[in-house]
Parts: sequence; C-alpha cells; structure tokens
Amino acid sequence: MTDSKKYLIIGASSGVGSAVLNILNADQHQVITASRRDVTDSHAHIPFDLTKDELNLSLLPDSLDGLVYCPGSINLKPFHRITDQEFIEEFTLNVIGAIKVIRKVLPLLKNSQQSSIVLFSTIAVQQGMPFHSSIAAAKGALEGLTRSLAAEFAPKIRVNGIAPSLTNTPLAARLLSSDEKKKTSDERHPLKRIGKAEDIARLAAFLLSSQSSWITGQIIHADGGLSSIRV
Repeated sequence: MTDSKKYLIIGASSGVGSAVLNILNADQHQVITASRRDVTDSHAHIPFDLTKDELNLSLLPDSLDGLVYCPGSINLKPFHRITDQEFIEEFTLNVIGAIKVIRKVLPLLKNSQQSSIVLFSTIAVQQGMPFHSSIAAAKGALEGLTRSLAAEFAPKIRVNGIAPSLTNTPLAARLLSSDEKKKTSDERHPLKRIGKAEDIARLAAFLLSSQSSWITGQIIHADGGLSSIRV
C-alpha cells in the first residue's frame, strides 16, 4: 500500500469525480469531498455550493496533498444560439469556480511536502468541433490557468490538466441516449470506444501520486487517440 495521503475532490457525487473517489478510497487515502450533495459515507464530506463560494476550511485537515476540481458542463449549441449569459455561466463554472477553490485551499496545499492539483479540460480546445464554442472557450482558459499556476507554484505544487474526449458519464447522457448514438461515438475513436469514467479517473489518480512527481504544467489527452491519429 502507498503512504496515505490527504486529498480534496470538488464534485465527486457522480461521473469521473466519483470514480476518482473510489480509486483513492481503495488505496486507503484520506479523501474529503465537497459538493452540494453526497452519495456515500465512505469518506468525509463538506457541503459546498459553488455559487455561494462557501468552502468551510475548518472542516479540512491542516494540509492537503492534492486537489481535484471536477465540475464541468456540456452545453452544445450552434454559436448563434448561445447567449452571453450561457457563455458567462460556462466560464464561471469551469474557470472561476476552480480559481476560487484553489485560492481557498492554497495554504493547505503549501503545507504538504509536495502536492498536486488536477483540473479537467476537453479535447475540443485543441481540436475544433462544431457546437463546442462555449465549452472550448472556457476550457481553453482553464488550460492557460493550468500552465500559469504550474509555473508559479513550482516546485512545491504540481498542476496538470486532463483533456478527455467523450466519456460515458451522467454529464454525457444526452449524447449517448441510444445504442445508435453510442456506436457512432465509439467508431469516431481510433480505439473504437468512448471513454469510461475509470479511464479518466486512473489518470487523475496517477497525477495526484508521487509516481508523477516529474510532471507539471501538462495537458494530457485521454481521448482514445482521437486528437492525434487517424486509422
């Protein structure tokens, strides 16, 4: 068993966040989650509403070895139908939310010998896709934040991002609502399947761990080969 670490996951009630929680629990780390709702008693949980910016630090340990920020969105619309408010909401959830949480827990991350922050982008930032303008714009900003913070926080805190392709989670349920849609999505990827939450979660757990201690400032594509190869 690896040495027990202390991790905070923002948004672990479903999807990739829940899968990260399960992996860290299985490795017997101390995991604290923060979200509006909690679905399991296998860890410490802090009620947290991102819109109210109320993260109670008194419920956290004195130091954190890692932070995972999972909240995300899939708002796929033609550009002319996306309102200014929808662009703002997407940016607020994906970027401002991460900024607020990192600012809050930064002293706790600094108290660890070396800590790690994992953020989530999307393949659509570097590979243009129709109807992705709002999410690509927000996640593109998050990628810039990832690299900037990695430079600023080095060598004490590592900061990396994961850019998945379509992953089978509740967030993507509308895009995978039939066998035909799933098959079409599978076939688009060189590895002939879409991602599973566990695929992304295992990468996140690796980036949190000391096994990735020489990796920072990276946006790692976990996308079944879609962004880089054609077969």
